[in-house]
Amino acid sequence: MDFEFGGFDSESFGDFDTEVEEMEVKKVSKFERVWKIGTGGSVAYKTLYEGVLYFGSCDHMFYAVDPMTGKELWRFETGGVIIAGGICWKDYICFGSYDGNVYCLNRLTGEEKWRFKTGGEIFKSVNVHDGYVFAGSRDGYFRCIEGETGRLVWEFKTGDGVISMSSFEGNRIFIGSFDHFMYCLDFRTGKEIWRFRTGGEVHNDYLPLINEGRIYFTSFDNNLYCLDTMTGKEIWRFRTGKYGNSCSPVVYNSVIYHGSRDGIFFAVSLKGKEIWRYKVGGEIGSQIPLIHNGKIYFSSGDGIFHALTMDGKKFWEFNTRGLRSTSAAVLWNDTIYVGSWDCHLYAIDPETGEEVWNFPTSMQTQSKLRPAYEAFKVEIKQGEYLEESPEEKKYKGKKGRTVSLSDYHIESEYSAGSDYKAETDYNVQWVIAEEKISCEDLITWTSRGSIATNLRWN
Repeated sequence: MDFEFGGFDSESFGDFDTEVEEMEVKKVSKFERVWKIGTGGSVAYKTLYEGVLYFGSCDHMFYAVDPMTGKELWRFETGGVIIAGGICWKDYICFGSYDGNVYCLNRLTGEEKWRFKTGGEIFKSVNVHDGYVFAGSRDGYFRCIEGETGRLVWEFKTGDGVISMSSFEGNRIFIGSFDHFMYCLDFRTGKEIWRFRTGGEVHNDYLPLINEGRIYFTSFDNNLYCLDTMTGKEIWRFRTGKYGNSCSPVVYNSVIYHGSRDGIFFAVSLKGKEIWRYKVGGEIGSQIPLIHNGKIYFSSGDGIFHALTMDGKKFWEFNTRGLRSTSAAVLWNDTIYVGSWDCHLYAIDPETGEEVWNFPTSMQTQSKLRPAYEAFKVEIKQGEYLEESPEEKKYKGKKGRTVSLSDYHIESEYSAGSDYKAETDYNVQWVIAEEKISCEDLITWTSRGSIATNLRWN
C-alpha cells in the first residue's frame, strides 16, 4: 500500500499559510494486529527437528515436510489459525492454535496425544522444559502443563495477553506480557520472583536472549532492554525507532544483532552502543536473526528475505511473492528454510540465494493481515501565521497548533506511547502505513510554507 502525493508541485499547494515544523509519531491504540489474522494459506514460523520440518499455517493445518524434497509427510487440522512452528521433545511436538488449544502430537505420525483448552487464542508462546509444556494465551494466563498427561500444574495471571515465548535459567522462567511487564517466575511453582515494567507491550515471538547472567528483550516502547537475570535490575536500554519492537536479538562474537519494526537492522555492542545499521523496505518484526558461515539472515515485511555480511553489507536478497511478511529462517544440511505470507515454504541456498524448492499450503489465498503500523499515528505540528483585522494592518505572531494526518483522510497504523525518554542519534523519517517519506519528498511538500490538500491512498 503506497502513500502518494498526487501530482504536487510548488504551484499546486493552494492558499494554506501553514508551515510544517515537526512530525511526531504516537501510539494511539493497543497492539492488536496479531489477533486479527484471517484464514488463508500463509506461513509464519517453522521448526526443524531430526530431519523433519514442522510448521503451522493460517489454513488451520499443521504440517510435517521432508526438508530434502519438500514432500509432505503428514498434516493435522485444528479449529483455528496456526502461527507456531511447534516445539519438539521425545517423540512429541507441541504447539498452540487460535482455537485456544495447546496440542501435543506424535511427531512421527501426526496422531494426537492430548490437547489442553485455554481461555484465548495462542499465538507462538508454547515452549517445553524439563518435561513440562509452558504456554501463554490471549486470556492473560501463562500456564505450566505436564508433558506426558496434558494436566495443568500451575497458572500465573498477568494483566493482558501473553504472546511471547519463555526462556529459562536455572529454576527461573522469564516471560513477557502485553501488560508491559517482563516477569521472572519459579518454573516449578509459578511464583513470581520479580517483574520489570516497560513502556509498551512485550512481544517476543522467540526466546528472550539470556547470555552470561543478562536477559535481552524488546518492548513496544521502542527499546531493547538488558536486565540482570537475578534481580531484574536494568543495566541499559537501546532506543531503536518509533514503531515498537517485537524481534528477539541474538549475540554472536560479543555483538548483539537485532531488527526493529521501523525497518532498521542493528548491530549493537554488549554495552548497548550502536555499531552499524542496515535499512530495509519493510518492518522487521516477530523473528530472530539467523547467523551462519559469516552471514546474517532475516526477513522483512515487504516480502524480502535478506542476507548480509557481518559488517552490515548486502550479500543477496530473495524476493517471495508475499504481500506482507516473511518469517525467521532455520538452517539444516546447508539449506535455509523460510516461510512466506505468499502461502509457501521455501528452501534456499544460503550462498547464492537461489530457490531449491517450495512447498504450497492447502490454500493459495494470502491471509488477511492488518497494516504493520496500525496502532501508530503520525501528527504534524505546524505553525500558523495570522494577520490582524484590516483596520489594524498589523502582523501578528505565529500561533502553534497540532494537525493530525487523519484530518486528510489518512489512517496510519499502531501508535504506542513510551513511558521512557531515551537519548538516541536515530531520527526516523515519518512513516505512513508501510512506506517512509524521503527528505526530498518532505522538501517538496513543504515548499512555500504550504501543505497540500490532495493526499490520497493509492
